[in-house]
Amino acid sequence: MPKYENWTASDAIDRALLDNDIHYLHGELTNENVSETIKWILSANLVKKPKRVLELYLNTPGGDLYEMFALIDVMKTSYHHISTVGVGAIMSAGFLIFASGSQGYRYIGKNTGIMNHQHSDSMESKMHDMRAQMKENQNCELRCLNILKEATGMSMQEVRSKFIKNPSDQYYTAKQMIDMGIADQLL
Repeated sequence: MPKYENWTASDAIDRALLDNDIHYLHGELTNENVSETIKWILSANLVKKPKRVLELYLNTPGGDLYEMFALIDVMKTSYHHISTVGVGAIMSAGFLIFASGSQGYRYIGKNTGIMNHQHSDSMESKMHDMRAQMKENQNCELRCLNILKEATGMSMQEVRSKFIKNPSDQYYTAKQMIDMGIADQLL
């Protein structure tokens, strides 16, 4: 049993959120904050009954692509529904995490900044290593497209035309997110 007299206000808030199946993932996606989110989902899945809704609040400009893939895989294998709630900014890798919430449980704030784009990488290496990296980049792009295909129910051709039709950053409104099947309702 924790000693409450040594707790800060932040500790008390974190405990209240945890007790109510709520987690707040914010800032650039890193190993540290994504690991905490994964551990939150895994710990909630230790108790299967009753089936619950885990609320994942997102406010992120994006970050590490592989951390995003890890979190999405854990979200998709959760026994409990994962509700994603987009506030502030859901951009880049955060866009795909948001889209991967359980359908019917994806909420978007009307003032949220929303952006998707092709993932990027920089290469400085030997030519044969650069070729291998290009192949992995293509594989990553295909995984991202499949995440959007699954989230929206669109065909791969529709996903390509709506989400990567041009190489520039693409910004969306909350209403557009609902219309495209990325979000289910306004917060």
